[in-house]
Amino acid sequence: MNSKTRVLVIDDDVNICELIRLYMEKEGFEVVTVYNGNKALEVFRSMAPNIVILDIMLPGADGWQVCREIRKISNIPVIMLSAKGETFDKVLGLELGADDYLVKPFEPKELVARVKAVLRRYEHKDSDVQEIVYPNLIINKTNYTLKVNGKDMEFPPKELELLYFLASNPNKVFTREQLLEQVWGFDFYGDSRTVDVHIKRLREKLDSEGQNWQLKTVWGVGYKFEVK
Repeated sequence: MNSKTRVLVIDDDVNICELIRLYMEKEGFEVVTVYNGNKALEVFRSMAPNIVILDIMLPGADGWQVCREIRKISNIPVIMLSAKGETFDKVLGLELGADDYLVKPFEPKELVARVKAVLRRYEHKDSDVQEIVYPNLIINKTNYTLKVNGKDMEFPPKELELLYFLASNPNKVFTREQLLEQVWGFDFYGDSRTVDVHIKRLREKLDSEGQNWQLKTVWGVGYKFEVK
């Protein structure tokens, strides 16, 4: 996974997108820009950004619709941009789940400051939440939920815990015995075939073809969550 904070900018004004990119990249952020509301959700799912900067007036789905759809699958921070400064628009944006609202024209430095502030609040709020995010995969061990390609999936607790543990340690190989100890604990008296069965079930449900992650067998050793 990329160590940089990923910012998704959704705005049909190319100049504004490039201005935001310039300032954000200067601060060390990784930036992806999208100019169409319909395309935005597709990119959101594949990119798994850490924060979204979202304009209201967009071709295709507008910013309100995009914000609604994002909130159905993720609680990552959203900052809305708009040329409209009316109180109604600000309230609507916040009610839909936006974390902040900035009126155009704005100072790029102010936007950068707001992005940093929102990310700090988000990290503090979720400091006790055990959640791992990969493109098209969100594993939440706090409430035992898992989303694949934006869809909620039903997983037994031990399968989710096994996946969470492996995904928490990308590209690291674990033996079956290590996985039994870490996921099932010392009080588990089963044999290593238990791990094999759970891995098989996970693979069948996840269908990782085309993803940049997969559960991989390391022959003669064990398993790993491989991230390309």
